[in-house]
Amino acid sequence: MDYLEIIGGKKLSGSVTISGAKNAALPIIAATILSDKPLKLTNLPNVVDIRTLLKLLTMLGGYVKHHETTAEIDNSTINSTKAVYEIVSQMRASILVLGPLLARFGECEVSLPGGCAIGQRPIDLHLKALEAMGAHIEIKGGYVRAEAKNGLRGAKIIFDKITVGGTENIVMAAALAHGTTTIINAAKEPEVVQLCEMIASAGVNIQGIGTNELTIEGTGGKTLAFDTIEIIPDRIEAGTYLCAGAITQSTITLNKVNHEHIRASIDKLESMGCTFELADDSITIHPSDTLNPVNLITIEYPGFPTDMQAQFMALAVMANGESLIEERLFENRFMHVSELNRLGADIWLKGSTAAVKGVDKLYGADVMATDLRASSALVLAALVAEGTTHVRRIYHLDRGYDNLEGKLAALGANIVRKKERH
Repeated sequence: MDYLEIIGGKKLSGSVTISGAKNAALPIIAATILSDKPLKLTNLPNVVDIRTLLKLLTMLGGYVKHHETTAEIDNSTINSTKAVYEIVSQMRASILVLGPLLARFGECEVSLPGGCAIGQRPIDLHLKALEAMGAHIEIKGGYVRAEAKNGLRGAKIIFDKITVGGTENIVMAAALAHGTTTIINAAKEPEVVQLCEMIASAGVNIQGIGTNELTIEGTGGKTLAFDTIEIIPDRIEAGTYLCAGAITQSTITLNKVNHEHIRASIDKLESMGCTFELADDSITIHPSDTLNPVNLITIEYPGFPTDMQAQFMALAVMANGESLIEERLFENRFMHVSELNRLGADIWLKGSTAAVKGVDKLYGADVMATDLRASSALVLAALVAEGTTHVRRIYHLDRGYDNLEGKLAALGANIVRKKERH
């Protein structure tokens, strides 16, 4: 097992290029199932989750030629509609093949998902919506079995709560359905927007892209043809590097970013005392000598993202005063608290709120990553901790960050990847 060894206290400087967004690439890879023509994806992040989903396409019979940041895909050869447990158990996003497989082939079997340990992310909203579109669904032996022998039918879908994966699955299903589907209370994340734009570019009429109400006119079973698709920049990776600049009091520049997508993180960092220079697709952070405390509540886009909560908690640990952080989207999303406290943080938990009292210093220790974003928070804290920190179980980190240690080392951090000795 790999771990990261970080010696804290180094100033960072220079620039870093942001990779493509994992959370945009995953639904886009799933959406390629809607096509039986060859296509190409570019600016893919080189992370484990992407490799896992591409492997699932090949297990279904598709052709994939993957090289680091590009993939050539031809799904005309798909001959299986069963997404097996071995793959789906590794990542929840595999459930995104449910909508496109069902829409194109009229049946599929998808294992119930695994992946992150950050609480329940039930797929009942996905299933209820597909049933409204005429699918017959049963859950048996750990698999979701879905059938729509005569194709899916357009329907009015009202999501009780905003669901990113649910919106994505239904957008893909609706693209090939008979008739018009309306999704009320749709997610508005940039990743959902890019998926809608990809499907619209193939000739599907989609109204309301970027709003909470989408109207999709299906093709009645006719497959789509996609041009080359470039994945949007990763807003969570961008936010993480901005936090790295803020916590180490370093000026760094991020290249290949979309400022609009990281507005919530920029606003919070400004309230903590940082200033920014914005160019076309780059942003430079100028840190503050003392960080102000921050109050934040995680909420759906365009609000403050739950995927940035852990990184801002690490930042709040070094602020001058007490910060309050409320997690409204997922239970279990404070598992990094006890590990940050091992480094010398002073964090108290009450239900879904964390009170973070700023400290003068952190001290290196052995810590353990519990999920993807928690692991990046531990890396941020380790960058300013006195002495050496070992961050273990970084396979969580590898699911979502493209060469984090390489990029941080290039900025001047003292960080190396090592192997556990058994």
